[in-house]
Amino acid sequence: MTGISTNMKQTVLLFAVASVALALTGCTHLGPKTVAVDRFDYSSAIGESWKQQILLNVVKMRYMDLPVFVDVASIVSGYSMQTGVSVNGTLSSANAYQGDFLAAGGQAIYTDRPTITYVPLTGEKFLRGLITPIDPKNIFSMLQSGYAADFILALTVESLNGVRNRSAAGGIVREADPEFVRALELIRDVQAAGAFGMRVEEDKLKGSEAVVFFRRDDVAADIAAKAAEVRQLLKLQAAGQKFVLTYSPVRAGENELAVNSRSMLQILGAFSSYMEVPEAHVKDHSAAPSFEKAASESRKDPVQIHSGKDKPASSYAAVQYRDYWFWVDVGDWRTKRAMSAIAFFFTLAETGGNEKLPLITIPAQ
Repeated sequence: MTGISTNMKQTVLLFAVASVALALTGCTHLGPKTVAVDRFDYSSAIGESWKQQILLNVVKMRYMDLPVFVDVASIVSGYSMQTGVSVNGTLSSANAYQGDFLAAGGQAIYTDRPTITYVPLTGEKFLRGLITPIDPKNIFSMLQSGYAADFILALTVESLNGVRNRSAAGGIVREADPEFVRALELIRDVQAAGAFGMRVEEDKLKGSEAVVFFRRDDVAADIAAKAAEVRQLLKLQAAGQKFVLTYSPVRAGENELAVNSRSMLQILGAFSSYMEVPEAHVKDHSAAPSFEKAASESRKDPVQIHSGKDKPASSYAAVQYRDYWFWVDVGDWRTKRAMSAIAFFFTLAETGGNEKLPLITIPAQ
């Protein structure tokens, strides 16, 4: 056997060419593979940016700076894959000098070009949403959804039926009335026992109205006593079982619970009152000084925002402002819970708008 026949050579060459072509042009779907990655990556990135934006604006409030919010209006992610294959060869005769030759080449071009559109929140509706007190019905709806009453009410109301919460208005801190603190603790216990709630009732003349109620049936004696003490502290009717929610800074009628709710601007200001201000910024008066706690106050602050020159190694949210870092500890669940609630209330405050606003579109390449 002196060599391979010409037909055999041709068969081998054709098989090699076909194998290379199939390897380089194999069909695959690019789009479905990106869904699992992109959806969670983008949602995580938006969530992180929201936390940082809220924290930055809280910090800016302490520096009497203008809070600015920018929303992510749309994300358009485009992918493209281009492939090309080139195969050539030479099959010579048995007596040819150059011999047989096979060459194959391929190229692939992958493009990921997302377009992200940002909308600065401005205009009359945005401003009105910032300065308008939150509807008491929305506040108590958060309680109905499972949020602790003492936490939500302490964050979002200035007073209940004239009994005042802690306030940081005008840069001056006024501590909460003892009756307010005690009432919130009791409401939390009554809520946990399922003896306190809210419902919306329809009235032919007044329309729909939110009503809070204290349940009496099948309630333990100690819970009933706590509910009675709540009514006493908030100056409500002792025998009253349900009270209509109204917005008012002063005490309302006998069958009403007056809620002096805060606006988003007030909530951000109250949040910033717990922030650590760098000593250098206190000395140059660029920020409001840290508020002194009362000597008798031993409870831990519900919110803690730390500051320092160096970026924290780990944090729930961290932003840099005026050459200092401000952050929330990753293990501080109280502050994390408060920041999440602010994001919810920001949506409930209807700070968005339908106006035709300028768009900032940045193609990320």
